[in-house]
Amino acid sequence: MNGVIQLAYFAVAVVFILGLKAMSSPVTARKGIVWAGYAMIAATLVTFYTPGMQNYGLMITAIVLGGGVAWWSGRVVKMTDMPQMVAIYNGMGGGAAAAIAALEFARGGSHGVAGTTLAVLGALIGSVAFSGSCIAFAKLQGIMTKAWRLPAQNMVNVGLAAFAVVLGLAIVVVETPPSALVIAFFVVALALGAILTSPIGGADMPVVISLLNAFTGLAVGLEGYVLGNPALIVAGIVVGASGTLLTQLMAKAMNRPIRNIIFTPLSGAAAGGGEAIEGSMKELSALDAASVMRYASKVIIVPGYGMAVAGAQHKVWEMAQLLEEGGVEVVFAIHPVAGRMPGHMNVLLAEAGVPYDKIFDLEEINADFPQADVALVIGANDVVNPVARTDKSSPIYGMPILNVDMAHNVIVVKRGQGAGYSGIENALFYKDNCRMLYGSAQQIIGEVITHVKALEV
Repeated sequence: MNGVIQLAYFAVAVVFILGLKAMSSPVTARKGIVWAGYAMIAATLVTFYTPGMQNYGLMITAIVLGGGVAWWSGRVVKMTDMPQMVAIYNGMGGGAAAAIAALEFARGGSHGVAGTTLAVLGALIGSVAFSGSCIAFAKLQGIMTKAWRLPAQNMVNVGLAAFAVVLGLAIVVVETPPSALVIAFFVVALALGAILTSPIGGADMPVVISLLNAFTGLAVGLEGYVLGNPALIVAGIVVGASGTLLTQLMAKAMNRPIRNIIFTPLSGAAAGGGEAIEGSMKELSALDAASVMRYASKVIIVPGYGMAVAGAQHKVWEMAQLLEEGGVEVVFAIHPVAGRMPGHMNVLLAEAGVPYDKIFDLEEINADFPQADVALVIGANDVVNPVARTDKSSPIYGMPILNVDMAHNVIVVKRGQGAGYSGIENALFYKDNCRMLYGSAQQIIGEVITHVKALEV
C-alpha cells in the first residue's frame, strides 16, 4: 500500500507542475488552476490511506469547514477584492505550516537534529508569512490605512530575527523543549512578520505578496520533509521556487532590490525626495475626453488600482468597444506591478472579457506611445511617473515606467489631486499634453460612454 501511495503522490506532483506551467499564459491559466485543484483533491484522498493514520473525524471536519469557507468566499468575493483574498489565503498556508511544526514540538517526537532544524526553519518562515500576510490583508482591506514604522525599524527587524534564530537553536539543542520556549519562539516569529510588513506601502505591495507566497511555499516544503510527505515537499518547493522567481522579476520591474523593498519601503515618507515640479494640473470634461478619443486613430489604455477600486473594468471595455466600432485602434498597456497583487490588472481585464491579444506588457507597448494619439490612464500613478526617467534624486528613479507622457495627448482619470501610494508627486499630471478627468472611474467612464454614443448620432 505504501508503494501505491508514493506512486500516487508522484503523479500528483507531476500534475502540480503541469498546472503551474499552464498558469504561465492567460489563455491556459484557468485550465492549470483546475488541474492543480483536482491534484490537491487526489493528494488529500490518498493521504487517508496512509498506514497508522488516525483522527479521521477531525480531518473530515477540518476539510468540510475549510472547504466550505473557501467555496463561500470564492463565490461572494468581488474581483476587485481579489488581492486581499490572495493575501489571507497565502497567510493560511504559512500558518498551517507553522501549526504542523508546533504540533511536532508539542508531541515531543525525535526527528533528529536535521529534522528538528527543518521544522524550526519551517515554523519561523511560516509564522512570518502568516502574520505578514495578515498585515497585507489589513492594508488591502482598508483596515490599516497608513504605513506604520517604528523608530530604528531596521534595528528592530534585525534584533527580532536574531532573537528568533537563538530561540530556534535552543529548540534544536534541547531534547524536549519546554512549552515556554516554544511559545516564546512563535511569539517572536509572529511579531517579526507583522513588524516587517507594517511599514510597506501600497506601491510595494505586489512584490510583498509574491515574497510572502514564496515564504509560504518554502515553509510547507520544509514541514513536508519533517512529516515525510512527498506531496507537501513537491508542492511547497514548486510554490516557493515560482514565488521567488516572480518576486525577483517584479523587483526588477521596479528597479528596486528586494532588500530595499523590505528595509526601505516606498511609503508616504518618500514624498520628501525629488525635485520640485513646476506648472499646474489642467482639467477637461468628459465630453472633451470623448471627443479626443472618438476622433483619434490609436488609443492606449493604462489601467491601475483606481480602476480596480471603482470596479470600472466592464465600463472601460464597453468604451473601448465603442471606440473600435468607430474605427479607433484600442489596446491596453499593463505595468508588471500595477495594482496590489501580481497580475491584478490582467485578471480584471480578463474578467471583463478583454481579448488577450489586446493586452500588452511594458516591453511590448512602450515603443508605441509616441505614435498614439491618446494615452488614457485610469487610476495608475507611480508606474507612469516620468521622474523615474529624469530625476536622479527621486526615490523611484530608475524604475521602468510606461512612457505615456510621450503620447500626443494624455488623459488621466483620477479621484483627486493627491499623490500615489508612494507619496511621490507625479510630474506627468503637470505636463502640457496632459489633462485631468476627476472622479470615480466607474462614473467618469460611464459619462464618456454616453458622450461617445452621442457623437455617433
